[in-house]
Amino acid sequence: MTDILSYPDVVQWAVPFFIAAIAIELAWIVIKRRGGRYETRDAVTSLIMGAGNVTSVILLGFITWGFFMWLWSLTPLDLGASLWVVALCFVLDDLRYYWVHRFGHRIRWVWASHVNHHSSQHYNLTTALRQTWTGTFTFMMVMRAPLILLGFHPAMVLFCGGLNLIYQFWIHTEAIGRMPRWFEAIMNTPSHHRVHHGRNARYLDANYAGVFIIWDKLFGTFVPEREDEKPDYGLVQNIGTFNPIRVAFHEWIGLFRDVFQPGLTLRQRFGYAFGPPGYSHDGSRDTSETIKQHYLKRHPEARGTAGFEDKALFPHDMATDTGQREPG
Repeated sequence: MTDILSYPDVVQWAVPFFIAAIAIELAWIVIKRRGGRYETRDAVTSLIMGAGNVTSVILLGFITWGFFMWLWSLTPLDLGASLWVVALCFVLDDLRYYWVHRFGHRIRWVWASHVNHHSSQHYNLTTALRQTWTGTFTFMMVMRAPLILLGFHPAMVLFCGGLNLIYQFWIHTEAIGRMPRWFEAIMNTPSHHRVHHGRNARYLDANYAGVFIIWDKLFGTFVPEREDEKPDYGLVQNIGTFNPIRVAFHEWIGLFRDVFQPGLTLRQRFGYAFGPPGYSHDGSRDTSETIKQHYLKRHPEARGTAGFEDKALFPHDMATDTGQREPG
């Protein structure tokens, strides 16, 4: 079994590209007066969040790496490092990303880490850099365990994850409209990902894909961008701050405040930690499901259209489902 295998740090290699692309996008917006907008404080916050993410990976990466190498020592399988194995690892890791991302919007413990990525009310390439500082503490690293146990080397798995992140950078823009139809059908694009960042009722809990949008189409979470409904970016309840410390930790603070409030049952405390964002034991908040239900009460003509399909959005009875959720 190959214990020593190394790949380049592709994310670090891509930093000059990130900087150049941001400069080009900003110039395009200024010159063309369309394609999005930049707000200085917002962009600076995103850059600080990106730097904090890199720092957290440097400081805590040994935990993930140690866990992965422990798994590698357990498995008798070793698929090697051929090109086809790397390609297969990339596709399977993207499927893994879809589910981690979906959990990040449906499980508050994971949302507490992911929420900062959706905290900007603008949508430009700096938004892609607004990454978590606390991802290690969600323990979502376990979602890569099957890949390693199947024989994909940990270094390869992390390499493919880096390629995935690089791909996702360019889709955080309003400067690009629609791509060719065949490309939109298979790949994640700026149009698809704008939907994901919208806080519109129609766009909540949609388009979790990293690279291949086919996962959303396969699992029933795909919603196309509509010409008549521009995404409204941010959270259902925007936090209204450019303070990176608050951006990084506000949901964790809210989570623990809710969990440890007096007078709750164990089940209710569990719901605040691991239920959907917006869960409340007394029905005083809304989840994404109830937000969509309230919208349909006001706009019944939208029922059955993209984003409001009954089978996907109403697992509970409308008269009894309560609860509030911040989107993504």
